[in-house]
Amino acid sequence: MGKIIAIANQKGGVGKTTTSVNLAASLGVLEMKVLLIDADPQANATSGLGIDVDNVEMGTYQLLEHSKTALETIISTSSPNVDLIPSHIDLVAIEIELVDKENREYMMKQALEGLREKYDYILIDCAPSLGLLTLNALTAADSVIIPIQCEYFALEGLGKLLNTIKSVQKIHNPDLDIEGLLLTMFDSRLRLSNQVVEEVNKHFSEMVFDTIIQRNVRLSEAPSYGESIIKYDAASKGAANYLNLANEVMKKNKEIV
Repeated sequence: MGKIIAIANQKGGVGKTTTSVNLAASLGVLEMKVLLIDADPQANATSGLGIDVDNVEMGTYQLLEHSKTALETIISTSSPNVDLIPSHIDLVAIEIELVDKENREYMMKQALEGLREKYDYILIDCAPSLGLLTLNALTAADSVIIPIQCEYFALEGLGKLLNTIKSVQKIHNPDLDIEGLLLTMFDSRLRLSNQVVEEVNKHFSEMVFDTIIQRNVRLSEAPSYGESIIKYDAASKGAANYLNLANEVMKKNKEIV
């Protein structure tokens, strides 16, 4: 049975899509079967895996409005063992269209039924908001990874996100767990980065991944080539970081099982 993990934070620029794409690719090279769902209208996870967004005809929009089955929206990628449900700018409209629908928070959960047997991990790259798209992802997920950048406003908004997760647990998905807080964009030369790591570990010790994603030029370059860091530069520090994260996620879930 595959595990569904949402990657969420309502703050933009914290490394959600970078983590979604590269964690998927890392799990893939470790011989896990992975499905990545791009649930962000900006479609950066889609383009980050080398898919031309302008040519996307079916994807998360059709999945959520139930006009296509999940299997009809899945496409293969050049990353080993990684499939994708792509996004498109049309996804912007879905929040308005779902507002009047019954069980609107459960559209993704319903659409993904039956997919767990096909994949080891299903990752959902969430939009930088706490709207209906993210709510659908959290309702469908078993757990959530929260990327936190090692910068001044790192903890701003984290309380709001944790409260949203508590609300989802209470109303829609009592089994939702926090997979872990992931520190990203770490620069060991900066005192501020080290202070953020200390603060996060002090307040949330057991929830924080041991792996820290360091600032890395190759990691920033990879999306412009439509490649994961594993494919773009497997010898880079960024690739090592995400492979470590993948191993940590796998180890944690084997222990849970």
